[in-house]
Amino acid sequence: MARGADGPERAVDFWGGVRSVIRLDDDLPVSTLKGLEEFSHLEVVWHFDQGSQADVHLGARHPRNNPDWPETGTFVHRNHRSPARIAVSHPRLLRVAGRDLHVEDLDAVDGTPVYDIAPWFAEFGPRGEVRQPSWPGEMLKDYWAPST
Repeated sequence: MARGADGPERAVDFWGGVRSVIRLDDDLPVSTLKGLEEFSHLEVVWHFDQGSQADVHLGARHPRNNPDWPETGTFVHRNHRSPARIAVSHPRLLRVAGRDLHVEDLDAVDGTPVYDIAPWFAEFGPRGEVRQPSWPGEMLKDYWAPST
């Protein structure tokens, strides 16, 4: 459907301010993007294509192999080790130029296959109180920091 282009090389953290281009495939009409520029953010579904089936880990393990964080199951980790190796990101849409979506804070590397693009509707955000244990905040404290 589309590919990320002009994005960063592989990274773990420091995605803040990273600008990328998502380029629509030629077989999709430009009109599929009509009206998208009215939205500030997108929901982008993409594939961890640089991983492999050998990377998949079913079961529990420490996040980032850090023994200070509790062992948690495969579907808690939000990374390339899940069976489908699919991710969802919510980058800021900067502009639409023909088949190119210029975005910021898309945490996918250059050439990543994009399966779907949709505008972010605030009404689809979580309802009610959001809760989580403390370790994700510790682990991701620098995730959106600018790269050095």
